[in-house]
Amino acid sequence: MALDAPVRVVPFDVNETLSDMTPLRRRPEEVGAPAELFPTWFAGVLRDGFALTAAGGYASFDDVADAVVRGLLSRLPGWTGDPAHAAQHGLGGFTELEVRPDVPDGVRRLGAAGFRLATLTNGAADLTEQLLVRAGLREHFEALLDITAVRAWKPAAAAYRHATETLAVDPTEALLVAVHPWDIDGARRAGPQAAWLRRGAAGYPTVMTAPTLIAADLRDLAHLLQPATS
Repeated sequence: MALDAPVRVVPFDVNETLSDMTPLRRRPEEVGAPAELFPTWFAGVLRDGFALTAAGGYASFDDVADAVVRGLLSRLPGWTGDPAHAAQHGLGGFTELEVRPDVPDGVRRLGAAGFRLATLTNGAADLTEQLLVRAGLREHFEALLDITAVRAWKPAAAAYRHATETLAVDPTEALLVAVHPWDIDGARRAGPQAAWLRRGAAGYPTVMTAPTLIAADLRDLAHLLQPATS
């Protein structure tokens, strides 16, 4: 696989792409719910956020996440906890997340190679900032973007256009980096190139637009992009 055009800007997805969300899996147990509730909850948040955007509506990540966890807990047999506290406890975990092990080295290599780095998340830009500050990586990113300005969740085209317009770059000169195939598909349909981080996944879904690049992780992607700067 090869780049379609020279890359100037590399916007990153945040949740699961930069952040290690593994610690959030303990949060349901800490409020008396089963641990397997976490993947169901996160999938439900994405489902409802996407559905609102598809229908022309909008709600923030926090509001959707709160509604989804309350709905799941209300259907748990025998659960008698406080839904408001449980939702707050779960969302509070985002303020304590760390980056994935391959991220610091990959980010520093890409920055040193001359790429402009940014983030684009369905979550909140302030949480992205906290994550990068904890990791000592904030200085490498020129912009931390979220979807509040356009009120449309990725993978809507408006979200990616917001990023390229804010960064003043032609879409073809941007390379979105994400671990989620739906994010890769959305970016490719909207104009930017896209790099999929496999992170151990068996394969990329054939029903979605193929990524421009496939890398094992962020270190591998930085290695693949090195020749593009020479």
